[in-house]
Amino acid sequence: MALMDDVAAAEAVAWRHELHAHPELLFAVERTAGFVAGKLRAFGCDAVVEGVGRTGVVGVVRGRTAGGRTVALRSDMDALPITEATGLPYRSTVPGRMHACGHDGHMAMLLAAARHLCATRDFAGTVALVFQPAEEGGGGARVMLEDGLLERFGIDEVYGMHALPGLPVGHFAIRPGPIMAAADRFEISITGRGGHAAMPHLCADPLLAGAQMVVALQSVVARNVDPLDACVLSVTQFEAGAAQNAIPNAARLAGTARVLKPATRLMVENRTRAVVAGLAAALGVEATVQWTGGYPVTVNDPERAAFCAGVAADVVGAGRVDDAIEPMMGAEDFSYMLEQRPGAFLFLGNGASAGLHNPGFDFADAALPFGAEYWIRLVETALPAT
Repeated sequence: MALMDDVAAAEAVAWRHELHAHPELLFAVERTAGFVAGKLRAFGCDAVVEGVGRTGVVGVVRGRTAGGRTVALRSDMDALPITEATGLPYRSTVPGRMHACGHDGHMAMLLAAARHLCATRDFAGTVALVFQPAEEGGGGARVMLEDGLLERFGIDEVYGMHALPGLPVGHFAIRPGPIMAAADRFEISITGRGGHAAMPHLCADPLLAGAQMVVALQSVVARNVDPLDACVLSVTQFEAGAAQNAIPNAARLAGTARVLKPATRLMVENRTRAVVAGLAAALGVEATVQWTGGYPVTVNDPERAAFCAGVAADVVGAGRVDDAIEPMMGAEDFSYMLEQRPGAFLFLGNGASAGLHNPGFDFADAALPFGAEYWIRLVETALPAT
């Protein structure tokens, strides 16, 4: 099957540029959702349901042959609170917001696939086109699930895709099992006894305790995690004091932990709490740890991952598909969907672009036909017409 023709490709580019110029954050994606819903209705979807998971949109397309299975294809919709620095003609028109993670491209590809599927319906069964809000920290996938996404639309399998800078355009990458990490956040509050910097013996220095905690927390990974396992613990914030001649009363640390295994995730939290408690006791301060669980590990079903690699190979050739990419320590809330239904998440090459979440990032228009064709071929292969 050939990639989309020049007219269809140009229209997908125009959609992406329109979406890129009008970024919206988290669940407040009303304009974006309206744009998506309008296109799905114009294409002739059998149903278009808005307001799923607050502002999500689901389009339903039934094949020309009846079938009992429903496959979901998911795109995220939200942007990031980043000031764009691309200088592009279609750059963000909203100060302090931009599509720095490729969600504009994700939507354009799924819309292009939706138009083709509505026109041809060359499959048996049903496709649910899921446009999700709040991937960037809001857990929009979880909220859509809580709103009955899977049950309301009878979804049996779920599939996701994401642009990947550094992977050439026209290439795909995937792996069975864990492909993206769980991401937790922690905050450590330290309370001591402040005083004059010339008389530290009369104080209980929370800054000293915090400094030792920053160093000691590196042992959580270095001396507790199997070297063949993947784990990152980073202290990213340290706040204390306001005067050069005063020891403060309090200090605050914050950071993130990323893991690929549930057991490692629990161990890192427990060891962090133990290290903080031990140092607080030794240095005469009080300390509390607030641990906030983030997105879980994104785990591809091995059978579906192999299936997706095969579909991608049909689109671009086996030599352009890496089916054993190394896991990445970023996080993705599509993981919530994969916890409840079998499926897989793969990466689409974005070429030598700036990195994700970078002010200079832009989704590669040349990648749109490959992603749209992948979605079409996935549906027609997973739900073959009889």
